[in-house]
Amino acid sequence: MNQPAASSTTVATIRDLRHLERGFTLTEMLVAMALAVTLTSLAAPSVAEFMASMQLSSASSNLLASLHLARYEAIKRNGRVVLCKTSDGTRCADSGGWEQGWMVFHDVNNNSLREETEPIIQHQIALSGSLRMTGNTPVSRYISYGSMGGAQLVSGAFQAGTLTVCRVLASGDARQIIVNAAGRPRMQKTVIPSCE
Repeated sequence: MNQPAASSTTVATIRDLRHLERGFTLTEMLVAMALAVTLTSLAAPSVAEFMASMQLSSASSNLLASLHLARYEAIKRNGRVVLCKTSDGTRCADSGGWEQGWMVFHDVNNNSLREETEPIIQHQIALSGSLRMTGNTPVSRYISYGSMGGAQLVSGAFQAGTLTVCRVLASGDARQIIVNAAGRPRMQKTVIPSCE
C-alpha cells in the first residue's frame, strides 16, 4: 500500500522538473535576436551622431579655452600673447587650418611669430582627422591679445573674426567661435551647407 504514495510523489517531482527544465525554443530565440538587431540598427545612427556632435563640441571648447587663456595671460603679463596654428608645437604655421593644432605663447617682440626665446604657455595637438577648423581672414593665421585684453593685429588695429569648426565633407551641425572687437570670444552652434 505504501507503493502508490511513492509513485504519485515521483510523478509530481518529474512534472516539476520538466517545468523547470523548459527553455527557449529556437523560434523564440530567433525572434528575440531579430528584435535586438533591429533595435541596435535603429540606435546606431543616433549614437554616431551624438558622438560626432560631442567631438565637435569638445574641439570647439578646447579652442575657446585657449582663447580665454591667451587673453588672461596678456593681461597678467602686461604684454602681447598670441594664439597661432602650429603643426610642430614650436613655430606658427602660415598654411593649413587650425585643426593641425595651435599654441599660445608670449610674443615679446610683438611680431605674432614665435622666436626660440619666447615661452610657450600652452600647446594643443592636432584634432581628429574628421574635423576641419578654419578662420576668416582676420583670424586665419593667428589671434593676438594686447596687455589690455583686446585682440589686436600686429599693425595695432583691432582684430575680430570667426573660426568655424565642422566635420569634413559633411553638412549641417557646426560650431563658430566669434572673437569680437574687444577680444572676447564666444561659441555658438550653427548650420552650414558644407565643410570643405
